[in-house]
Amino acid sequence: MIALNLRPTLQLTDEVFAQLCQSNPELRLERTAAGELIAMAPAASESGYFNADLSGQLWQWNRQTQLGVVFDSSAGFTLPNGAIRAPGAAWIAQPRWDRLSLEQRRKFAPICPDFVLELQSPNDRLVVLQAKLQEYIDNGAQLGWLIVPETQQVYCYRSGQSVQSLNAPSRLAGEPMLPGFVMDLTLIWS
Repeated sequence: MIALNLRPTLQLTDEVFAQLCQSNPELRLERTAAGELIAMAPAASESGYFNADLSGQLWQWNRQTQLGVVFDSSAGFTLPNGAIRAPGAAWIAQPRWDRLSLEQRRKFAPICPDFVLELQSPNDRLVVLQAKLQEYIDNGAQLGWLIVPETQQVYCYRSGQSVQSLNAPSRLAGEPMLPGFVMDLTLIWS
């Protein structure tokens, strides 16, 4: 991950950021609330495998319950603080998603997901991911999970609560935000 501070000479507006992303589709880009441009390396192959499994579990639960909308790691969201972030996986409750216009949905939607998931890849710094999860919570997310395969740790973020650290849990329950959702982590720890 590389952070480029483009201020004060270049204002990375929503439109300029969107053009930059369209002109460079091979890059994974984010914009921080401070206006820094973040270029992220592709995830390691094993991380991509793990992330697909985790996203698939979330998608399957949502397909059955039809309570919201699931997003993969390629979806970006404009948070209330102005950052444009792309979590590893995300979920938004259907009523909140339905309030957005079609135009808003086709851009980096101006909404913070209700649930976010981040999986640490070998080239990710833990402290950066922890700050990113806290940023989601500070901007309206109700639940966030940061999964660290190397140390078999999971950091659970809930709105209005302290961060909880779990050691190698086999399952994570999404109650009450994700009713009935239980994520199986056995593949990640194997």
